[in-house]
Amino acid sequence: MATCCTKDKEMLQRIKEHQEARRTDWQTVEVSTTLPEAVASHSSHADVILIDCLTLWMSNMLAENRSQEEILNSADALTQAIDEAPCSVIIVSNEVGTGIVPENELARRFRDVTGLVNQKVAACVDKVVWMVAGIAVPVKGTL
Repeated sequence: MATCCTKDKEMLQRIKEHQEARRTDWQTVEVSTTLPEAVASHSSHADVILIDCLTLWMSNMLAENRSQEEILNSADALTQAIDEAPCSVIIVSNEVGTGIVPENELARRFRDVTGLVNQKVAACVDKVVWMVAGIAVPVKGTL
């Protein structure tokens, strides 16, 4: 499940490159904000779901001026969909809280809500792996 939205020519090119790099036997679901619904509706006929990525999903919701409460409610719906999925679900997200405090309000909101959503999702899954310079660092569960 791809959460990136086309915002400009450069992003359109990135999306095109990602699409061309995918294997032909993959089914891609382009989803901007309705990720919980997409997981719920596709998990019954998938072997595995790969979500790439939670960070863009949250960014899309912030771009729609959703409140933190609305985003966290969507995260709860996502964790429920993941928990109920009969297939494996692999989720990509970015860690944005290890850097400096951003200088503008939107960036701080983004950092804060990303941390909260990442915590919710990490709590509902069996394994969490932090990738650092291409090295897998187990955070929860075993590799």
